[in-house]
Amino acid sequence: MQLIKLLFFILFPQILIISSSFVALKFYIKSAIATEVTTFGENGINAHHGTSGEDGKNSEDLTIFIDDSPLDLDLAGENGQPGENGEHGKDAKCKAQPLDVKYHLKASDGGNSGSGGNGGNGGNGGSLTLYTSNIENLSKIFVNASGGQGGKPGRGGIGGEGCRCNSSYWALESCDNNPGKSGYSCTTLKFQCQDGKNGSNGVSGTFGKDGQRGYLTLINLDKPLEPDKSAITVSMSTLKNKGYLLSKNIWETKNNASSLFSPASIINDQYLALIERLEHSFLLIWNAPQSFNKFSHEQVTLQYISNKGILVNIPDDIWIEATTQQHKKITQFIVHNSIKKSDVTRLKAQEISGKGKNLQFKLIDKADESHLVSTKFSIIYSVTYSDPWLRPVSDYSTKYRGNIPDELVILNGNQFIIDIGKLPIDLKYLQSGLGIKIKLIISRTFAGYADEQVLIFKDTIGTFK
Repeated sequence: MQLIKLLFFILFPQILIISSSFVALKFYIKSAIATEVTTFGENGINAHHGTSGEDGKNSEDLTIFIDDSPLDLDLAGENGQPGENGEHGKDAKCKAQPLDVKYHLKASDGGNSGSGGNGGNGGNGGSLTLYTSNIENLSKIFVNASGGQGGKPGRGGIGGEGCRCNSSYWALESCDNNPGKSGYSCTTLKFQCQDGKNGSNGVSGTFGKDGQRGYLTLINLDKPLEPDKSAITVSMSTLKNKGYLLSKNIWETKNNASSLFSPASIINDQYLALIERLEHSFLLIWNAPQSFNKFSHEQVTLQYISNKGILVNIPDDIWIEATTQQHKKITQFIVHNSIKKSDVTRLKAQEISGKGKNLQFKLIDKADESHLVSTKFSIIYSVTYSDPWLRPVSDYSTKYRGNIPDELVILNGNQFIIDIGKLPIDLKYLQSGLGIKIKLIISRTFAGYADEQVLIFKDTIGTFK
């Protein structure tokens, strides 16, 4: 029988080649199947991070009046607390490596360690405000207004150790069918074990920042400094009855603050010194013929500009004629006349009379302020042959446009009389029966203020309604 098999393979060698390829293919398939990886043991536990240190407290600020007595002032900021160290990662719990298994193995990893906590920031030194009329008094004062030191950082922990494999490689024989059976073949499968990784080491924290040194404010007064009152909005009633005191503190930034104190003193190099305190009073004097009660509630804004004095901002709804007088540190604002802006444009058409050269247009000032307010008129004079009282008219034709000379305007009390007939208008457009439309543009000015009013009046000459 064996001889027959030998002769068969000699006569048909290609069958042997195919059979060898088939065996190799089966080995490949088995190797591909044997890629499962199983972990043995327990991974180490990851550690906690370190807690950051607390910030140091800021020192309280201090304000004192000093004389030539020696002083020792501790205004140092508190140091920041150190950060905690990160915990070490736990080692993996290792177990005996399984033997002769038909899968890959991986040993357990060590736990990651914790990062270190940041150091706390140092507290700021306290600022010092000193009142003294003699700067030499500072030389008897020792001051420590240093900032607290930043806390040290915590160290990062060390990662836990991973487990190790006892045997990194092994091989197992795998056969199909039993020996002597048809299709019997064997192959060798190779497996490996991977060592567990050590846990990562933690990162150390950062140093806390040092606190800032305290600042010096030096005031050459023997009484508490009042804050700036350089601008105010207040009623005219308050300004008339009590007036108002405006003030402005003038400061200068200087250097070498520590040189003013006892040797070894610690304080910020720059300091603020009061150079001058300016005070100025403002008083409203009402010399106007108009009733003050009409204006008492109006709000006025005052602004103290050291090189310009006091600037006055009057509300837009009132027009004021006033002068200013300076008496050392007092400004007197003297009001000679005051008009409500809304009263400036209260002119109203009253009537038109006459014809031809005697045609006149009369207006009345309902506010009766025209003896104070300067008034200029310009006119657009238009006519129509239609009767504006029977139906709406749109066929007006302009016959004159221009300013009205002052000599053609008469002010009689609160009434204006305008001689329209004496304007350069052809007489045929001033006769009875003609419909007219008068448009007046009225310019009103007073003490530098200006406004404008427009009036339109329609009628028929000779049949005035």
